[in-house]
Amino acid sequence: MTDTGGIIDAARYLREVRPIDPEEIFEYVEGRPHPAVVRQTLREHAFDLGLRERDDGTFVPVAEEPVEPWARRGPPESDDTVGTGGFEAFPEAHARRLEDLLVDRFGPGWPDGETGDRLRDRIDRLKTEYFAGEPVEYDDETALAYALYHVPDYYAAIQYVLDDLAADGLLDRRLRVLDVGAGTGGPALGLHDYLPEASVVDYHAVEPSPAAAVLDHLLEGTRPSFHATIHRERAEEFSPEGTFDLLVFANVVSELQDPADVLDRYLEVLADDGTLLALAPAEERTATRLREVERALVDRRDDTTVYAPTIRLWPDHEPADRGWTFRRERDLVVPGFQRRLDEGSRGGERDGEPGGEAPSRGTFVNVDAQFAYLPLRLDGRRAIEYTPDPSRVARMAEMDRHVTERIDLVALKLSPDLSDGGNPLFKVSDGSERIDHYAVLTRESALNEVLEDAPYGALLRFENVLVLWNDDEDAYNLVVDGETVVDRLA
Repeated sequence: MTDTGGIIDAARYLREVRPIDPEEIFEYVEGRPHPAVVRQTLREHAFDLGLRERDDGTFVPVAEEPVEPWARRGPPESDDTVGTGGFEAFPEAHARRLEDLLVDRFGPGWPDGETGDRLRDRIDRLKTEYFAGEPVEYDDETALAYALYHVPDYYAAIQYVLDDLAADGLLDRRLRVLDVGAGTGGPALGLHDYLPEASVVDYHAVEPSPAAAVLDHLLEGTRPSFHATIHRERAEEFSPEGTFDLLVFANVVSELQDPADVLDRYLEVLADDGTLLALAPAEERTATRLREVERALVDRRDDTTVYAPTIRLWPDHEPADRGWTFRRERDLVVPGFQRRLDEGSRGGERDGEPGGEAPSRGTFVNVDAQFAYLPLRLDGRRAIEYTPDPSRVARMAEMDRHVTERIDLVALKLSPDLSDGGNPLFKVSDGSERIDHYAVLTRESALNEVLEDAPYGALLRFENVLVLWNDDEDAYNLVVDGETVVDRLA
């Protein structure tokens, strides 16, 4: 019988002295268990011991310092295992593992002929069902099609938000993670690659569909210190044990029947200094649904704070606008598997009709890196700590009093440029608005160029901005012209 306690005690003693070698530590344990048994025991208890396994097979302590944001780190150790720093390139090592599944199922010619047509048809159906708001029924082929189209964009999206958390020192090197509705693994791989090698993760995925098989295969390529467990249960029925530093809901909220109730229940297992992170596509239906859930949770829970991007700047005020806000980053590098599927030779039939029209090239390439996100905290932390002075700036809640006037106000920039070739247009918010507000740049100057240059989520101060009502959009336009000054506060 393995003396587990003896192995753990020996590891605790040696962890501060030197790297722990299973070939050595067995000599410290009664019964002298085989080094392979020692190694497996250390792996099973690595998270609790705060140890990570190195490539040479030894175990060393994980540093107490939080993860640094990408800009403060050195260059990646291997382009095959980590992102490029912009997160837009899906690593070749992960791509090969995904293609291994496709080759195993369909053969080396998977992008061509009948098999390619079937995968392209599944992606078309996924898009149709998604835009119609219909539930997606997964089988093995649908899961593979979903992975082909969506793993890279969710791989990138989660890393952008993790980088924001790391910039505020809110991401530890020792993490217990629960990924609810983990799908085919985009967020899991993004989390794995974002974290430095000198970290240890107790990762749990909740995924009942056949997508779990794809996830399981992709996770086989992760580091030994990334300990993964997949629970094949529905989110509504799963009962998590213990607490978690990071709860992830990626492209899940819009698929739940009662998303506010589900997230409310999972908040009960969030660590006091942890983050619940929900991600959603930028499309209006899913992005606004995310804000509806956010507002419901803030309303029902006194302990829940929106960390970003929709921060409530005014105390005792809550937004009631449409809530369509999303972030846009650089286009993704097209993964080879998407290009091969898109360029693959089509079969002779489409939708059961001989000679049916095939979709245009580019249909099966997904390079858009735009998404909505919601990080919730229980410790009151916000990305920007700022309270406006009502004697100096106006509230959006009272904007009807200021139509046709020039005023001063502070607001968060909550969109990329939404114009279609006209004057640059940006959604802005101070957390008190009941109606959508947009900043319209009609004349750029050195005094207001910050409006275009500021990143998503930045806090801006507007001086001498003209307030107009837009009948066509049922919204307020804040006209930024040559007389307006815009400064970045945070």
